[in-house]
Amino acid sequence: MDLNLSVSSRLPAFGRVSALVAGLIIVVTSQSLTNSAHTTEGAFTDAQKSHLNKMIEQYIVDHPEVILRSIQSMQARQNAEEEAHAAAALKERKQDLEADPDDPFMGNPTGSIAMVEFLDYRCGYCKRVFPTVMKVLADNPNVRYVIKEFPILGPESVTASRASLAVWRTQKAKYGAFHSGLMDLRGSISEAKILSVATQLGIDAIQLKKDMADPEIDRILEKNYKLAQALNINGTPAFVIGGKLAAGAINAATMNRMIAESSR
Repeated sequence: MDLNLSVSSRLPAFGRVSALVAGLIIVVTSQSLTNSAHTTEGAFTDAQKSHLNKMIEQYIVDHPEVILRSIQSMQARQNAEEEAHAAAALKERKQDLEADPDDPFMGNPTGSIAMVEFLDYRCGYCKRVFPTVMKVLADNPNVRYVIKEFPILGPESVTASRASLAVWRTQKAKYGAFHSGLMDLRGSISEAKILSVATQLGIDAIQLKKDMADPEIDRILEKNYKLAQALNINGTPAFVIGGKLAAGAINAATMNRMIAESSR
């Protein structure tokens, strides 16, 4: 019986590669045991080594579930290690996440609970979760909502982030409305659309274009990219609440639960 076929037929598609790898590991282990016999003179005869190999192979054929259990155990250990690493990184970068003076924020300026979101203005999930964020913010007056500009979906994303940061740096009183206006845009987010949102809010479009070219904005965006990389954040939206990371467009119940846990 073919060992690989026997195992892969019992596993879901996503686990077949892992199963093959595990099978190879076991075969290599078997070979290592056999080879190690050479280091102990006279420990096994050639016939005994051949018999041992056949026994190991037959056991795997008869009990392919041991490979699955091995994979699951390995994945559990890896997940635990990744979670521990992420928790340590989040703790280490807490100041950068929650109290960077360059970051726009909404809600309570002195709130004791920070809800941080890495977002992209072209991200459909960011737009979808935005009303939820605003509702949770309204229901939790002790929350400071920190926005990490993380444009990863192309040049239009970068342009929108540059505009948002420029408004924050020069006209903070209008930032909330401008941020909401960008979130309400659908389809492409051209510079013309961005400047139109600004004009509707009484922001000088010509001056805004100049402010968007400020090299300080490049520094802020680069800093956000490096922070995201350090935290293994590679998509949007990504929330950090109470030192815990939640990727994706989480619902209000999850946000409220994380806020409640962080206040304990």
